[in-house]
Amino acid sequence: MSQEQDIKWYAPYEAPLRLSGFAWFEQDRIYRRLPVKPDWPIPDAVDHLANHTAGGQVAFRTDSRRVWVKVQLAGPANMVHMPATGQCGFDLYLGEPGSMMYWNTTKWDGKESAYTVELLNAPTSEMRHITINFPLYQGVKELHIGLDEGARVEAPAPYVRNERIIFYGTSITQGACATRPGLAYTNILSRRLNVEMINLGFSGSGKGEPELAHLAAQIERPACLVLDYEANCVSTELFRETLPQFIAIYRQYHPDVPILVISRLRRVHDEIYPDSLARRTERWELQRGTVEARRKAGDRNIYFLDGTTLLKSDWDECTVDTTHPNDIGFLQMADGIEPVLRVILGL
Repeated sequence: MSQEQDIKWYAPYEAPLRLSGFAWFEQDRIYRRLPVKPDWPIPDAVDHLANHTAGGQVAFRTDSRRVWVKVQLAGPANMVHMPATGQCGFDLYLGEPGSMMYWNTTKWDGKESAYTVELLNAPTSEMRHITINFPLYQGVKELHIGLDEGARVEAPAPYVRNERIIFYGTSITQGACATRPGLAYTNILSRRLNVEMINLGFSGSGKGEPELAHLAAQIERPACLVLDYEANCVSTELFRETLPQFIAIYRQYHPDVPILVISRLRRVHDEIYPDSLARRTERWELQRGTVEARRKAGDRNIYFLDGTTLLKSDWDECTVDTTHPNDIGFLQMADGIEPVLRVILGL
């Protein structure tokens, strides 16, 4: 008999399971980070990347000894600087909010775009809190969660608040290059803060277009908007135009929602090439100045975080390619961003 015998399969959106991270799921019923038919035109690259499931999570409580995932991806693993487990895998955490512990990651033939993997096989049957993170850099066509036939299934612990934190940014925001989904910095923050995160990181394509500002503003129940797209800004001149415009558009919809602007991370190139350091300094001053100008004009709910302070010890060891953080880098990013969000949101 197959080791999958006596397994009952659940859709992640099937109560009492909780699906999160997909702001338009109820409308479109697919695992996508933007609407299928946006009210504003979006670049083709953004439209494609919106199908990647970064930030998606499913959570529940169960006394099932076993937890399986049955997955149909949009394609196989194909990245040269990011493990298949981060690009296309799922990982599982055990424990209530505040005490979650990493347990396991899907392992399969990366050339395949479909797999069925057992993520938990516990020695005893007792109620456990389960959180499963979606892949960072691939689409998910189908997902089912397998539990022991007859196991109890209950709703997960509630988030500490009903609002979501929205991150708009780059490949780093999307999760490049975490070795597994739970180590993307937005997922780390979600565990630590127990708040739903909406990940609008678009690899190489988060450029601050006004259409994306309108779409981000459509997301209901925002707790905070985090803007972290300097690394994709194309040019300082364009950045000088898009950043104030993005903020102004969002403020038309949400005049009081906190906005946090984060400048880009420190890079080894800044230490070697004077022009790289000069661009970073100019854009750092632009972001800080934009925030200060709005605060002087009466917007008291906008903040600036110096991204060059986020990578601390052994900061030059914190990336895979001088740009994209590895797991050490993402942990240090979360360490630096967490206290700032706690102050802004009163958590």
